[in-house]
Amino acid sequence: MSDILKELLRVSEKAANIARACRQQETLFQLLIQEKKDEEKNKKFATDFKTLADVLVQEVIKQNMENKFPGLGKKILGEESNEFTNDLGEKITVELQSTEEETAELLSRVLNGNMLASEALAKVVHQDVDLTDPSLEALEISIPQDILGIWVDPIDSTYQYIKGSANVKSNQGVFPNGLQCVTILIGVYDIQTGMPLMGVINQPFVSQNLTTLRWKGQYYWGLSYMGTNIHSLQFSIPKGNNSETHTENSDLEFSRPFSAVISTSEKETIKAAMSRICEGGVFSAAGAGYKSLCVVQGLVDIYIFSEDTTYKWDSCAAHAILRAMGGGIVDMKECLARSPESGLDLPQLLYHMENKGASGVDLWANKGGLIAYRSRNRLDTFLSCLTQNLGPLKTQT
Repeated sequence: MSDILKELLRVSEKAANIARACRQQETLFQLLIQEKKDEEKNKKFATDFKTLADVLVQEVIKQNMENKFPGLGKKILGEESNEFTNDLGEKITVELQSTEEETAELLSRVLNGNMLASEALAKVVHQDVDLTDPSLEALEISIPQDILGIWVDPIDSTYQYIKGSANVKSNQGVFPNGLQCVTILIGVYDIQTGMPLMGVINQPFVSQNLTTLRWKGQYYWGLSYMGTNIHSLQFSIPKGNNSETHTENSDLEFSRPFSAVISTSEKETIKAAMSRICEGGVFSAAGAGYKSLCVVQGLVDIYIFSEDTTYKWDSCAAHAILRAMGGGIVDMKECLARSPESGLDLPQLLYHMENKGASGVDLWANKGGLIAYRSRNRLDTFLSCLTQNLGPLKTQT
């Protein structure tokens, strides 16, 4: 089973290379920013290219997994459709071809004959990635392949990706916006129970070499299955404090104030409650994947979002990693509706069932909002504070 996780890490790195190439190679970068330069003439073309970067990442993940693990590619679901219509009205299905030349030819049909961009893109798509992670070599665990489903968000926080701000300063480690908020999310879940099992978050833009302007990234992974819990942060101590200690040491847990990351579009009532609970330790950030990653990294205790506009592909990867750390992602509305004394298991988000009566992307929305957390003790205390601070609001959210 570590073979599947290893391959997921490898394809996430391949996907990160595509994301970086689209920003670093001039031919491709011009397509990304074209919409801003010439809003009317090239609007559809530029929009298509942005979607194409997303779709290519998704197709690379699907095809690579299918090649290594026959049957698994069909169980990979994502945000993007791989069908395009070009300016000539041709419907084109974007799939990885067996050679670089064939892929370039296919892409040129989507990009209306732009061979320079198509060849540059095909080259990076077919480039192999050699990735080794020593911490996975010793891992021996068997999970039946036929119970696995996979959610992919190929480029989370597309707006930040297109905008491409490279010089944003972090606030105590949390980036409010910018390329650091872009993530590639791959979450594996049990199709029978809906529980997340494995997760990979790849952050393609972590640090930039100011001489070459090239970016380096970082990936995080976790596995939680049948009592085995292992994650990449066990093997490295983050700068500052060892955030693992925060989950373990109960004295520390109860003495320090809460910290949380929220969306800039969060409801004012939630923002006000969070300000009271966290005593100033509330950070705004872009991207659902990145905000979840802030919890994984131990930069904050909680990521809370009260709206229903995150989806299964946004949360599955981080959820698996957090489960491996002793945390999770729960349905916010259900948590607030429960009596704290009930002693019931928390309503973890599940990934295998559509929302009844919904259509389109809403089939897979996290309808009750979400709360991501690293420590169950901290979450229980936080929920108690949140219920007190929100008061009658809990029936409205």
